[in-house]
Order: sequence, then structure tokens, then C-alpha cells
Amino acid sequence: MNVERTRIFVVEDQPQLLRNLLKVLNTFPELELVGTSQDGEQAVEDIVRERPQLVLLDLELPSMHGIQVTQKVKRRAPEVEILILTSFEEEQKVYEAIQAGASGYLVKRVGPEKIRSAIQEVMAGGTVLEPIIARRFWNYFQSVQAKPAQKPAELPWGLSALELDVLRYVAKGLSNAEVGQVMTLERRTVRTHLSHIYRKMGVNSHVDAVVMALREGVVDL
Repeated sequence: MNVERTRIFVVEDQPQLLRNLLKVLNTFPELELVGTSQDGEQAVEDIVRERPQLVLLDLELPSMHGIQVTQKVKRRAPEVEILILTSFEEEQKVYEAIQAGASGYLVKRVGPEKIRSAIQEVMAGGTVLEPIIARRFWNYFQSVQAKPAQKPAELPWGLSALELDVLRYVAKGLSNAEVGQVMTLERRTVRTHLSHIYRKMGVNSHVDAVVMALREGVVDL
């Protein structure tokens, strides 16, 4: 029985790094490489044409920054998932990438299995941030005058108690799979709870949900 492979597109401007990354990806039988690009503007056109399921994207690219690439791809091909793979760890860049529509942010020092698991997590509907990146990212929002977390008199935004627990674990940087392990839930059940949370809060991503919850003092880090 043939298992459908995940179609991957890679955008990396440094030839040696691109070769190394392709060598790693080619060892994973569940992945199918459908194209590469070393230029930002060209990458947008190639991705829109090829319609991969997921793009591994560097940030510093010729002709167009990776944040702009993300914005343009998500505008023209919103179904394409984007996983940032870069050497930059600044909180502002992480924030801009996620806000632009990226589903994850990894730094290039990560090993092959981390890249593999990140792809799997994103394709399962999750958002991937390395723990140290997640911590820096959430710390960035302490400048938004978040209220101290406190037990609300009533559940906010019409969330159920279970949904509020899911939101609090996500705020601590846990992946969907990790939330499922802690709460003894299947990963697809966690995804369902998150979709309900987004709808009730009027947001489109777990980043926006957590920022809103931080500002209202519903969660802490």
C-alpha cells in the first residue's frame, strides 16, 4: 500500500546549506521534494505554481526577505504551510514570521529528526517553536503590558474549562502532541479544541490567542 508523501519545497540561498538540507530530506521516505529556489521573488512564483504542501524557508534571501515571501505565498496560496528554517533567533523576527502566516520557526542548528518532527507537527495542524525560541518569543510580549494571570470569576470568551487548559498549555510553548500527552487527549482532539478556541476568541492562530490571553491576564508563561 502506497502512503501519500508530503510535498516539500525548499528556499535557501546558500548552495552548500541547500545541498546539505536536501541530502537530509531525501533520507525521509515520507517526503517528496518538488522544487528549490535560492531567490525570494522567484520562490514565490515557483511555490504558487508547484503548490507544495509545505515550504522550508530561510529568511535572508536575495531580492525579497523571507517574511515578504511568507506574506505573498499565504496571500496567493493560503493552503501552503510555511516552516521557517534560519539562523536568526531575534524575538521580533519570530513574531513577524508567525504574524505573516508561518506555521513554525526553527534555527539551523537543529538536527535532522527535529526537522522531520517539525514537518510532521505542522502538517498535523500544529505550530512549531523550539523551546528556547518559544520562551524568547513569549517574553517579547511582556512589553505589551500583560496583566498578571489570575483565576477568572467566569470562563473568558465562552471557553470551556478544558479549552482554557489547552490554551494555558499552548501558552507555555507545548506542541499539540505534547498538550495531548499532558491532558491525555489525541492530537486531533487538541486541534479540534484549538479551532473552537480560535473561533470563540475571534482569532486565526494560537499566537494571536495567546497574546490576547496574556493581555487579559488569563494565562502566564
